[in-house]
Amino acid sequence: MKKYILLFALSTICFSISAQEYMEIQLWPNGPKESNGITEPEKEDTEADGGRIHNISVASMKVYLADKNKNTGTAIIICPGGGYKIEAALHEGKMFAEWYATNGITAIILKYRLPNKHHQIPLKDAQEAMRIVRKNASEWGINPQKIGISGFSAGGHLASTLLTHFDESSKPNFGILFYPVISMRPSVSHGGSRKNLMGEEYNETLITEYSNDEQVTKDTPSTLLLLSDDDKTVPPLNSTLFYNALKKNNIPASMYIFPEGKHGWGFKSSFKYHEEMKQLVLDWLKRI
Repeated sequence: MKKYILLFALSTICFSISAQEYMEIQLWPNGPKESNGITEPEKEDTEADGGRIHNISVASMKVYLADKNKNTGTAIIICPGGGYKIEAALHEGKMFAEWYATNGITAIILKYRLPNKHHQIPLKDAQEAMRIVRKNASEWGINPQKIGISGFSAGGHLASTLLTHFDESSKPNFGILFYPVISMRPSVSHGGSRKNLMGEEYNETLITEYSNDEQVTKDTPSTLLLLSDDDKTVPPLNSTLFYNALKKNNIPASMYIFPEGKHGWGFKSSFKYHEEMKQLVLDWLKRI
């Protein structure tokens, strides 16, 4: 089938609309202030090979607008996982985005710059993505008070970082975290994510700053956590630490721990609790 691409201008942002019905927007059209040092060309695996994206040095978003007949006004920025080394943009990105859109939820897949040991870069991309979505909420049929952030594994760490490190212009209204990395403490964290985010020369200050359970305050948004009890890649303790910190600060929160499923199931239909997971997410969003 032929694809037709039309070019538009939105303020200083350029985006395209294709037959796949999404807009693609550059986060930093004039270039970011800092580089992540990645010089290799970006590469995306085929969907048959998992749709993983490598060597990301240019941040962008794909915006899947909600079905107009079902639009709830809710929007979710999605951060795919991949250990801060790659981004799993298919089962932790596109598949979720299309499902959200058909259920009346605008979904925005964030292709954040990989840190490559520049720890501040992914958060800057997430903050800017939130600002862009809120700025264009009216045009995109979004309630500016119903914009959340979601993430998977290392993408869950990025999402939880925004949930605990925001300013007035970038604060999410809620969060949804799937089997997230939360802590950077060596005894709890996912080692690869920590190394790729901060390098080998991390110190106590960075460990504390990016151990997001230690950064929760009374202003942290309401959060839903979903994970598997038998996850050996990212210990479930990451999620329970975050949940307990939310409750300590009287933040509304829900957590669902599936008996099995291990790590990285995303939107894969092979996940035993796939249908239950979808319903739990939709039911929780109705209460936001």
